[in-house]
Amino acid sequence: MKMLVLASTALALIASAASAADLPRRAEPPPVFTPVPVFTWTGFYAGLETTYVWTDRSRATTSSPSAVLDAGVADGTSRTRNVSLRSNDGLANIGGGGGYNYQFTPGSGIVVGAAVNIDWVDQHRNTFSTSTLGNVSQYGQGLEYLGTVTGRVGYAWDRFLVYGVGGLAFGSVDNSADFYGPAPGFALRYTGGDRSFRTGFAYGGGVEYAIPEDSFLNYLSVGKYLGIKSNAVTIKAEYLHYDLGSHSVFAGVQPGGFTPPGYNVRFRNEGNLVRVGFNYKFGG
Repeated sequence: MKMLVLASTALALIASAASAADLPRRAEPPPVFTPVPVFTWTGFYAGLETTYVWTDRSRATTSSPSAVLDAGVADGTSRTRNVSLRSNDGLANIGGGGGYNYQFTPGSGIVVGAAVNIDWVDQHRNTFSTSTLGNVSQYGQGLEYLGTVTGRVGYAWDRFLVYGVGGLAFGSVDNSADFYGPAPGFALRYTGGDRSFRTGFAYGGGVEYAIPEDSFLNYLSVGKYLGIKSNAVTIKAEYLHYDLGSHSVFAGVQPGGFTPPGYNVRFRNEGNLVRVGFNYKFGG
């Protein structure tokens, strides 16, 4: 009897195992694939900056329509004809700009774009020159603001961009000349100057870095507290050489001067600046 029970149990187990083997197998769920976000520089941007400005190769060349004055003897002594103007440098106040970038291949690849920037420079300087016989000449040169409209092309490695720029430069330029007689009076004999809007060109290059969202540097994203919604904040450093060309002013004879009409003084207006700032990037 026991043998019969054992045999029945064994047959039942074998039948159950065979039935389970015929059931379809439960497949493992497929792995969930989450694509890694790829950063792109494509999109509009705008931001603020400050600049460091310095001048170079600036000169003032003096001549006169009067043959007597041009000889440098009409007012009693000779005058310096070609003066290297004193270099001027310093931090500008504030500036800003914006533009658009297009990246051909998101991630790493070529980036092209265009930008408009304007910086309040407010740089002024005076250079003095004394002739061998005591005449004193004062040359003034200044730049109120500098703007640029440039194209740029560069290459990006993910969030790091290196680029070159070139295009139009414009600004408000001050040029003046004052010629004094010798001691003891140092009387003003010729004076003139003006402030004018000048155009020229600029070229240079820079680097820019898009701050990751989890970086502590995102404290720069103050715009989020002002309701500015951007998809990235970038920091930049950029060098430019600008050339606003040559400009002449007329220093006319004054009461106490000698021979009219006066002197033409031709100024060369060019220099360099470094822009450092941040941008908010939109779109892409």
